[in-house]
Amino acid sequence: MYKFCKILILIFFNFLCLYPSAFSSEEKIKIGLLVPLTGEDKEIGNQIIKSTRIALKDINSEKLEIYPKDTSSDPNKTIKSAIELKKIGVKIVIGPVFYKSLNYLDEIQDIIFVSLTNKTLDLPNNVISGGVNATSQLNTIKKLIKLKDVKKTIFLTPTLDYESEVKKAIKQSKIKIYKHYIYDTEPTKLTKQIEKITNYKIRKQNLLDEIKRVENSDLIDKEKQLEKLKKRYTIGNVNFDSVIISDFDESLKSVITSFLYADVSPKKKLIITFNQWFDKSLLKEKSIQPIYYPSVNKKNLEDFENKFYKEFNEYPNYLSLLSYDLVGLIYYLSLNTELTNINKLFKRKNSFKGKIGIFDIEDNKINHRLNLYQVENSTLKEIF
Repeated sequence: MYKFCKILILIFFNFLCLYPSAFSSEEKIKIGLLVPLTGEDKEIGNQIIKSTRIALKDINSEKLEIYPKDTSSDPNKTIKSAIELKKIGVKIVIGPVFYKSLNYLDEIQDIIFVSLTNKTLDLPNNVISGGVNATSQLNTIKKLIKLKDVKKTIFLTPTLDYESEVKKAIKQSKIKIYKHYIYDTEPTKLTKQIEKITNYKIRKQNLLDEIKRVENSDLIDKEKQLEKLKKRYTIGNVNFDSVIISDFDESLKSVITSFLYADVSPKKKLIITFNQWFDKSLLKEKSIQPIYYPSVNKKNLEDFENKFYKEFNEYPNYLSLLSYDLVGLIYYLSLNTELTNINKLFKRKNSFKGKIGIFDIEDNKINHRLNLYQVENSTLKEIF
């Protein structure tokens, strides 16, 4: 916990609106916005622009100006638009949205790009990841593990493009992992891997051996014991107390189902996963509950969704909430550091309270303090 005397957490835009004249200079705060306005991702870009319009309205400062430019989710188009922003004096940019658009941005000096990506590996020096990254999620999961007094945690990561990202987050968060497994998402291979992880064949054989032993015994309650044994699937425990699965959607459900087939129930072992953005389909899957995952503040998200719908008659994507917060974050940081001193903007230790939750900023990194949720009995519950 940070000491109050060392850190200032502003209460989002309500506080910011009280300080429209906090600048010693009359210079405008020019924020660039690099989003896809053409191509297959244009709807995402249009919603992000709408969310920044809401932010401007809430901040209500004549000092603040936003300049949108198209990326088409293409790195070549992105660099051209970034150059155009530099020519009009923009020193800080929200975007690009996607990691693939970052490729050539290190060619531009004296601009900071706060991307909406949650990836943190191999970023250009002038790019800061503003998304909900794996380190932020594991920092929150650590709190749950401590709360539940878990002793042995195994970690499962699919063989996808974020495997290295997860390994980096494990190291940065300093979460204690008993073993880290990389699994194949192909169902047959996945099932075999889960069987191996859980020692399923040995535990299954233990059951068969015990049934045979009782059948050949002279026990008085032999029939009663056999009846109990035949209701079981295995005998013997697994060598872990909790499982963290860095997966999503149907693939996540497949992994948990594979644990069920291996006679490892979420009711007996803690099943934790990454941010599911309140996926409602998880509420319907009673057999794989309870599940725990970190995410943004749900009430704040719903308030923002309602505000967005009231303004534009449509519901926003999750990146819209993030871009809304980033406008406020940049405005807040600008209260304490002139944009002409751009290199210091994200280096100083600071915190900011947005709709997502609290942003922790230091050494050109952004981490999020997230909430932790439980899905059980078809109900979503906030744990902390």
